[in-house]
Amino acid sequence: MVDFQIKADSDISASNQLFNQIRFMIASGKFPPGHRLPSTRQLAMQTGLHRNTISKVYRQLEKTGLVEAQAGSGIYVRAKGNEGEAKQKLPIFDKYRNASNIVKSSLDELLSQGRSLNEAREIFLSEIDWRLRCSARVLVTAPSNDIGIGKLMTKELEQALNISVQLVPLEELDKIIDQISSGTIVTSRYFIGQAEEIATPKSVRVIPIDIYDYTQEFQLLNTLPKGSYCGLVSLSSGFLRAAEVIIYSYRGNDVIVMTSQYTETYIETYKINAMVRVAKIIVCDRFSFDIVKDVLEKNREDIIRPPKIICIENYIVIDSINLLKRELGLV
Repeated sequence: MVDFQIKADSDISASNQLFNQIRFMIASGKFPPGHRLPSTRQLAMQTGLHRNTISKVYRQLEKTGLVEAQAGSGIYVRAKGNEGEAKQKLPIFDKYRNASNIVKSSLDELLSQGRSLNEAREIFLSEIDWRLRCSARVLVTAPSNDIGIGKLMTKELEQALNISVQLVPLEELDKIIDQISSGTIVTSRYFIGQAEEIATPKSVRVIPIDIYDYTQEFQLLNTLPKGSYCGLVSLSSGFLRAAEVIIYSYRGNDVIVMTSQYTETYIETYKINAMVRVAKIIVCDRFSFDIVKDVLEKNREDIIRPPKIICIENYIVIDSINLLKRELGLV
């Protein structure tokens, strides 16, 4: 079981600490679709939290659309459609090994339901046609108060897919969908519940992506001496807030976290200046890396021990990129 850490003496509520840690595990794919979350009893034994507090966190996760309760069984990470199966079939890229069996099985199922061959053919063709039309327009969505994470996803997807990707704030998604005949919405699992609530009634598909799990960075963080400073620089204010809560959950006041948001119109240079002077490590996304590096170079003569700069090359994991390519017909 994942080792959740709760700091009882924190200004951040215990439920918020646990909520952010579980949500990150789901968003990064460490808890994949279909994964059964620990029981309230298991988590209570590990974290020391009351089971009512854990139940409250699970209800909050269910409300956001990340998990679903199955009566008499437990709490499971939600899968969208046959998403869990689709991930397992990614290795099928090596030449459609099981394609014929999948088609035959699906056809047999339709025929057993009383469909004719002509009807089955129309169902297959209409589904393929719909997906092709959806693939013609790809929209990334994120809340306005964290549009930076949307920019991060958009930039990465445009480079990885080599197509134009439109960024739409969640608050405007309903209006934009009304203006298009078809499309594909892409978003992080952090926002999947809100996106589905808007898009599903309008028959627009939503594809969730998994994010980088930061395993190596967390391991490095655990080696930092007590009292060390850790810097975080990103396009996303939401990423900075979540990372701060998770780091505090693991290290408490042992590590002092410094954050700075970089946008195309505003750079908190004074914060990065302070960071490069005192931090042991600075973690940044690749779009902020040049800024951090430039500030470090300008201050290098005044710094005795320069910080280790860790550039996160990809926010979206490669499996999600490959799945998205397949869903969009780009492979």
